[in-house]
Amino acid sequence: MPALGPRRLAAVAAALVLAVTAPATAAQAAPDSPAALREVLFVGNNWDGTADVIESSGDFERIGRINVVPDKEQRMAEIKADPIKWIYFMGIRNSVGEGHDQFVDDMYATPDGSAMVVSRPSFADVVSLDLATGAVNWRFPVSGYRADHMAVSPDGTRVAVSASTSNTVHVLDIETGRQVGSFATGDKPHENVFSRDGRYIWNMSIGEVNTALDAPWLDWTKGDRRITVVDATTFQQVKVIDMRQRLDAIGLKEHSDAVRPAAFSPDESKLYFQVSFFNGFFEYDVATDRITRTKTLPKNPATSEDRTTWVNDSRHHGITMKPDGTKLCVAGTMDDYATVVDRTTLREGPLVPAAKPYWATVSGDGKSCVVSESGADRVTAIDFATGEKTASVPVGDHPQRVRLARVPANWTGPAAG
Repeated sequence: MPALGPRRLAAVAAALVLAVTAPATAAQAAPDSPAALREVLFVGNNWDGTADVIESSGDFERIGRINVVPDKEQRMAEIKADPIKWIYFMGIRNSVGEGHDQFVDDMYATPDGSAMVVSRPSFADVVSLDLATGAVNWRFPVSGYRADHMAVSPDGTRVAVSASTSNTVHVLDIETGRQVGSFATGDKPHENVFSRDGRYIWNMSIGEVNTALDAPWLDWTKGDRRITVVDATTFQQVKVIDMRQRLDAIGLKEHSDAVRPAAFSPDESKLYFQVSFFNGFFEYDVATDRITRTKTLPKNPATSEDRTTWVNDSRHHGITMKPDGTKLCVAGTMDDYATVVDRTTLREGPLVPAAKPYWATVSGDGKSCVVSESGADRVTAIDFATGEKTASVPVGDHPQRVRLARVPANWTGPAAG
């Protein structure tokens, strides 16, 4: 893509800001008869190959569980029959999987609440699972050998999934699994975010996170890391943002430019993002195309300073924003805490102890931050107003992604599960 001149860059940035000022819709659009559905949280238990369904607020009680690998025997037979697939499968187990298979990375519900759509890293695919029976509705093998983070369009009809070994994002029809488009990214695409009006998709590529070349002076070995913004209809590149240049501009040459989880302000004029190895986050102004603030969060003195011991180059992994835009919630993954941060002052609240918190999302009522404690097999709710923990509920082995969804009002689990 040719370099954008100052006028073109400003015009694109302005267009992106203006395009996202429309009122937000739910991640899963409410169906014609919303009374037939209930709002829940999906919790993906990556090492278990299950997803727990819990209440979206209140006491966050568990409602049911679904097996996300009902076709495990068939998939394993295919992998064992292909030497290259087997090598990648074992590579995932022994690197990003920390000695475990990765069976669920991300998940969303279809708009009618009848199915759960899941990305499965070790099986390099996306599947739709019938919530009534647990059976596979459709399966989409991604290009390459690993599926990663997903995002769902504001109207709930399309899902974007990162194919991390092929530097590609596939966009699928959520009902049929048919690919409606795809686009190229930087190395190892990770997080995906749709703009609130559905016009754009932002993808963050994180580069190579599985090597021990973690010293700042070896940062160049991590690959091409950038944000790719595409038109969600044509899948053509609209903008590419290299945070290396923006970090260098504010004197942070030794910070990684691998953008990890990110959260937009309600009007999407600001992007708050984490990077590899950093205990904190940055504020990026979309219109002016520059980093405007840096927030460094406390270190846990018990955390090793050996960067090669940090999981997949993460120090902090998980950030979300209160719906009114006043507070951020951050998962301090390797520092074993989560905290609420005031967006105006960037002052953090109490450091709530949490065992390897891996993700943060907002509860259904918007009052709490919900973090997955992957090291304790539970999810914990933190009150945005006080910054204090209000509830913890046990889930399956190594919970990671947590997403709001809608399921039938009387759902308690698949009939066959």
